Amino acid sequence: MVQFIVDAFTDKIFSGNPAAVCIAEKFPDEKIMTNIAKENNLSETAFVVKGKNFYRLRWFTPSGEIDFCGHATLATAFVLLTRIEKNSDSIEFETMHGNFSVTRKENFFEMDFPAYEYKKIPVTQDMRDAVGENVSEAYLSRDLLLFLDDDEKVKNLKPNFDKLQKLDGLIQAVTAKSSDENFDCVSRIFAPKIKIAEDPVTGSTHCLIAPIWADKLQKNSLKCYQASERGGILFCEISGNRVKVSGNAVLFAKSELCISE
Repeated sequence: MVQFIVDAFTDKIFSGNPAAVCIAEKFPDEKIMTNIAKENNLSETAFVVKGKNFYRLRWFTPSGEIDFCGHATLATAFVLLTRIEKNSDSIEFETMHGNFSVTRKENFFEMDFPAYEYKKIPVTQDMRDAVGENVSEAYLSRDLLLFLDDDEKVKNLKPNFDKLQKLDGLIQAVTAKSSDENFDCVSRIFAPKIKIAEDPVTGSTHCLIAPIWADKLQKNSLKCYQASERGGILFCEISGNRVKVSGNAVLFAKSELCISE
């Protein structure tokens, strides 16, 4: 099985969010896929199998399969459209999160995702204790999104991971309006429940972040910055109940896995 390591949401290696992409003739046993993800020790390892007019795509963290991952989708589309389907401009994926497309537009890859449905929930003292800052608003979908009043507080945040893990949501994210005119919002995203302390750049959670900020800012096109140590930029466009998340990617490595599929 061929495996690629791709840095997503960046145009230079050692930044953005790294993901492994395994090209397989058929999906290996789930235990093998989980063990590969553990061995890679990246936030996501994607497995992709070609169908008739589409590709089947699955995502694994070191702790097991997950229902949706944006940066590993970007990494997979990058590999397919630059290495395998060089004459194609778009790829259709079938996933447990639904079917969606990724389109190449010059150096960017535009992913057309369903927006998360969400609800506003009361702010609790547990939320404040977990992030160590005052939380002004909270929203819950698959993930939990907490609003702070200053983007510097987001950038300098030192959460309590034991307390963070006890909050609602598979993933816990914090966000604030950007003080940098080049960006609309700033975020950081944590996932201790799936053994990821901080995710460098997260496409899936921006299916929650972008719609809420679009409503607050009354604009449909957003430039979002995820302020992890590696950092990453996501271009988001809201259209009804869909979110188009765009970014670029760069290849770091290609290898052959010495395992039985």
